[in-house]
Amino acid sequence: MTLATLEEVLQPALSGGYAVAGLVTLGWEDMRAYVAAAEAENCPVILQAGPSCRAHTPLPILGKMYRHLAEGASVPVVAHLDHGYTAEECREAIDSGFTSVMYDGSRKPLPQNIDETAAIAEMAHSAGVSCEGEIGFVGYSGGEGSDGTDPDEASRFARETGIDAMAISVGNVHLQQDKEGGLDEERIRAIEAVTDVPLVIHGGSGVPVAQRRTLAHGSKICKFNIGTELRMAFGNALREAVERDASRFDRVAILKETHDPVVAAARIVLQAFKKD
Repeated sequence: MTLATLEEVLQPALSGGYAVAGLVTLGWEDMRAYVAAAEAENCPVILQAGPSCRAHTPLPILGKMYRHLAEGASVPVVAHLDHGYTAEECREAIDSGFTSVMYDGSRKPLPQNIDETAAIAEMAHSAGVSCEGEIGFVGYSGGEGSDGTDPDEASRFARETGIDAMAISVGNVHLQQDKEGGLDEERIRAIEAVTDVPLVIHGGSGVPVAQRRTLAHGSKICKFNIGTELRMAFGNALREAVERDASRFDRVAILKETHDPVVAAARIVLQAFKKD
């Protein structure tokens, strides 16, 4: 069994100069393909259940799916709750077998974010589970704007919460479909100068691949979350499968044809981050 906590995969990445991909899952087909891609690249992978995934499939089911895949995997697999907004949701994830939870208090005032994140980190650690927090709000393409991370606040947040990983806002945006954004490397350097906690980039799909590779191997960013570009790969493969034969109606047969294209797309993502 290669089920791992977030700390167990990020600390080696921090010391070894590489990053681990947090791949956002929506169902069995993509999570299975992500593990196959990680095995093909011989690197760890973080399977992430975000809000839209949890709205479709209950956390106890997702926990069993993640753990089942981890049990048969040849590489470390982390079962991670992405953007948990309440203590109850984080507790349910822990009870459902997740090995890592991310509490998102980034919209709240700093003292409240610190207090709530610290309480969840303590709860997680007492259960042998890792905890990620977020300081500075990461906005959404076509939606809420970002509020960049202040390095002094990041230092205090990391120190007072006891988190295992810290998500930061440095020009990254959720749900971005192109790679024309780019990250503020000056702000990243200022943040990593005041903390040794592994850093996390949400909205990694919008970051140019060359910059992903540079930062994965030359900064304290140890986790990049990737969702949109892999959802696009899945959607394109599914559309092609459906249109290839309009008379087909068996969804298992149709969905099987998404596997290889999604594995190929995930392998490209992983190659930019993994240990040289």
